[in-house]
Amino acid sequence: MKRSLRLVFSSYSNLVIGGIVFTVMFILISALSEYLFFEPYVTFYVPTDRALSFALIVIVSALSAIVIPMNVYLIRTIQKARRSGSGFVGSLIGASAGACSCGPIGFSMVSTFGTIGGTATSFLTTYEIPLRILSIGILGYVCYTTTRILDDNCKIQK
Repeated sequence: MKRSLRLVFSSYSNLVIGGIVFTVMFILISALSEYLFFEPYVTFYVPTDRALSFALIVIVSALSAIVIPMNVYLIRTIQKARRSGSGFVGSLIGASAGACSCGPIGFSMVSTFGTIGGTATSFLTTYEIPLRILSIGILGYVCYTTTRILDDNCKIQK
């Protein structure tokens, strides 16, 4: 895995993609989860009772910043979009699973759908942390499978 990460992130463009993915996801999910506030001043606040949820947001953002450039590299270099497409879809599913329980704003949007929205809100409130852990698991699996594909194809190319 270390060799694959070094291979992927030796390119400046992949480092930039990873940095952008981390920054955008971290800011977006932090703002939606009400850790980052933009009005009246830009303020960042993590209550002590929600530290675990915040840590999971950081992990989801970091794993997404690793997995997405790996899949971009795989598609660009090896050009086996059929084989790497599942990894890219998996990384999108993992990232969205981490963002789906996005706090009070998401809950208020979902609750506009009546009874079904109320049920969904209750589900998201109750299972916010397990959903983020599931997201981390999906992203970890995608990282593992992408690394294996890169290792296999690099052995063939040598």
